Amino acid sequence: MAGIWKRGNYWRAEIRRVGYPSQWRTFDTKAEAEAWARRLESEMDRGTFVDRTEAERNTFGDLLRRYAHEVSPLKKGAADEILRINKVCRDSIAKYKVAALSGKLFSEYRDRRLAGNADQRPVSGSTVSRELTLLSHVLNVARREWGVHLDINPVSVIRRPRENRARNRRLMPGEEQLLLAALAFSPRDNQGRFSEGGCRNEWALPAVILAIETAMRRGEMLSLRWDDVFLKERFVRLHDTKNGDARDVPLSSRAVLILESMVRHESGCVFPITGEALKRVFIRACDRAGIENLHFHDLRHEATSRIAERLDNILELSAVTGHKTVQMLKRYYHPRASDIAARLG
Repeated sequence: MAGIWKRGNYWRAEIRRVGYPSQWRTFDTKAEAEAWARRLESEMDRGTFVDRTEAERNTFGDLLRRYAHEVSPLKKGAADEILRINKVCRDSIAKYKVAALSGKLFSEYRDRRLAGNADQRPVSGSTVSRELTLLSHVLNVARREWGVHLDINPVSVIRRPRENRARNRRLMPGEEQLLLAALAFSPRDNQGRFSEGGCRNEWALPAVILAIETAMRRGEMLSLRWDDVFLKERFVRLHDTKNGDARDVPLSSRAVLILESMVRHESGCVFPITGEALKRVFIRACDRAGIENLHFHDLRHEATSRIAERLDNILELSAVTGHKTVQMLKRYYHPRASDIAARLG
């Protein structure tokens, strides 16, 4: 039999039964407390009881922060994922108790992200879909491993936004020169102030050139250490790539010259900067150069297409880029129609 008593301005209900964890909650009225107790005792009598304590006690933000602390660091893209989680924690959905989460709340979150607001600009359908996949995994981990009960994962019942078309953006004639000029390191004057124009990050320019020459991913370049750079043999060794396999990336003459000219940082990293810092520097450089709709990852498309013009063997090309299937390789190879026309004569 449940115990129900008044404490101050609210009513407390408590259930203690052998074989079940103790349950207690507070309510504004006695009727609410009695109804809650009857429902739980009925479930215990029928053997259908589930402990909802964690779901009623924790907010969705609590789950997100725990996931960022325990699960995200084990992933390769940990830094980017934690940034994404921190953004969600600032959204109103993070304030809801887990027990109150519903498909309606997540569909409203989806629509907010697609439409944007005064604080955040709208994002693409692909970006929102990736965020929903992450949020769904947070809830699944909480259900399976943290004892947080949910009858159903609410993210699984909502409609996903339409994915964007695959990008095929390549550098237009003259854009590479404009971009590299905008990334040129800005020197300091005698008082330590940066000169106007140019870039204040000395690692950005060589990172962009190396990306164009090698087709390495941003994360692969930023994880590169000088111990794995073999300039005489003209290749670098990547131990942990996106698909999990190590690979050796050949270096063009231009790539070798860039690496030879770089100052070696005491940390041993070739590029001692974060992915987010490189992304922001790249965006600002594109703005200064007047280049629109160019992402850092588009340089991998550009590099793959350029290398394909020099390598006839598709197996050699995939060994350079790290693609496991021809289908994935095709997404990054974008020959210009004018170049093909020139070959046709």
